[in-house]
Amino acid sequence: MAVKKIKETVEFQIEFYDVDSMQVAWHGNYVKFMEVARCALLRKIGYDYNEMTRSGYVWPVVDMHIKYIRPMIFMQKIRAVVTLEEYEVCMKLSYKFMDAESGTVLTKAESTQMAVDMQTKESLWACPACFVEKVRAILENG
Repeated sequence: MAVKKIKETVEFQIEFYDVDSMQVAWHGNYVKFMEVARCALLRKIGYDYNEMTRSGYVWPVVDMHIKYIRPMIFMQKIRAVVTLEEYEVCMKLSYKFMDAESGTVLTKAESTQMAVDMQTKESLWACPACFVEKVRAILENG
């Protein structure tokens, strides 16, 4: 039986301010593209950055990996699919960036975030119940 996961898809275009002098997306902007996808997924879960703050937690990125396969170029339309891979110990996300027209995979990435209690400034070794419950509700109810 396949494990059910929460996914979200966003589309965007590579703009002039995203590229270098060769009209290729500058490598540092991929972190921004990951953030765009991550925010969409967090909204779907009902736990965006405002909700994180209200719940008393911040979620710094503690690990990130990016595999550049093919370049993203100026004016290219991109489809990003982000998947929640882990949600009990940490928030681990995987990303796949594709050419929106052909479906060709351009980049794969992963990011890991850990919850930090805003009052104590202590990292948590398990995700807070307020986040886990929202994820489980979506997984159980679609």
